[in-house]
Amino acid sequence: MLSSAKNPARVVLADDQHLFRTSLRHLLSVPPPVIKDVYGVDIGAGFRVVGEAASGEETIAVVQSAKPDLLLLDRAMPRMSGLEAIRNLGTCPDHMRIVLFAGAIGPTDLLSALQLGVSGLILKDSTTERLFEAMISVIDGRCWLDESLVTDLMQAVRPVIQTSREAGGGLAFGLTAREREVLKLVATGCPNKEIAERCAVSEETVKHHVTHIFDKVGVSNRAQLVLVAIQCGFDITA
Repeated sequence: MLSSAKNPARVVLADDQHLFRTSLRHLLSVPPPVIKDVYGVDIGAGFRVVGEAASGEETIAVVQSAKPDLLLLDRAMPRMSGLEAIRNLGTCPDHMRIVLFAGAIGPTDLLSALQLGVSGLILKDSTTERLFEAMISVIDGRCWLDESLVTDLMQAVRPVIQTSREAGGGLAFGLTAREREVLKLVATGCPNKEIAERCAVSEETVKHHVTHIFDKVGVSNRAQLVLVAIQCGFDITA
């Protein structure tokens, strides 16, 4: 886990905008104690940029040479997109995680990114705190999804879920019937108050259910919950 790592996580920055890469490089060079003081995020031993790329082709070469722990990758680059670069990476470090940046991303590309092994998706207008949260999550082996993308993801995966259901697939995670009901409501974006009303229970009870679901599935927020459930073929449609 990053929080207990003795050495900084090795990072490759891949974006066709030089100014964006420079800004990220400077941001990641800030000492961990300062980041924690300023942003309230504990990044453990921090990060070390070991390579940069301005195109999909360069990304492939730099990743294969630098063998990073984390690839921060722009979806929309000239000639070869970020997704195409992932498809063509071939041999890359088994431990490497990918966070995909996007100014905007549609449901189809969103699903494709997940199917290609992307662990995190974040919009470029996100806050610095959210960026650090995404990076820490994926390096720690968890999935991270910008919460604003959950609805689009649901739209994209409904056919996949339907196929899994018809084939008898899906994992239960050891969830109770009530927890599965709450999970489906969380996946549709319902806040705790609305879930409480629909289930005829108190908001406090809903909070307990959500906490238990997080523990059983192994996630720490709602976006991760939906993403992991989908990746495991769990039926989260209403």
